[in-house]
Amino acid sequence: MDKVKKSDQEWRAELSPSEYAVLRQAGTERPGTGELLHEDRVGIYRCRACGGELFRSSTKFEAHCGWPSFYQPKESDAVELVEDRSFGSVRTEVRCARCGSHLGHVFDDAPQTPTGDRYCMNSVSLAFEPTDA
Repeated sequence: MDKVKKSDQEWRAELSPSEYAVLRQAGTERPGTGELLHEDRVGIYRCRACGGELFRSSTKFEAHCGWPSFYQPKESDAVELVEDRSFGSVRTEVRCARCGSHLGHVFDDAPQTPTGDRYCMNSVSLAFEPTDA
């Protein structure tokens, strides 16, 4: 996988202010507001910053948390997991392995899924590409 490396100035020029705040500054969009929350078509979810494939619609599920949720990434190396100790708690941040952009967090609180994991992603971090199958 080719890594994408850009300067802060390049990211600012390419991303909208809301995309930059989430993808490059580890922000979070308000729950229930993301455009991909209720997306139910078949397709691929890509990193909005670099276009790398992250998730398939077949792993998306309704977690009732206010953000699009998936139970596993497309490939085991599509994302990187980083310990996040912000806001007085310990969580696991999910970043795009290709460009290092912040996507959301993963939690092990989804026993209804095959993996038990809930990759809770910001819609603004993802680009959806519909497919035929």
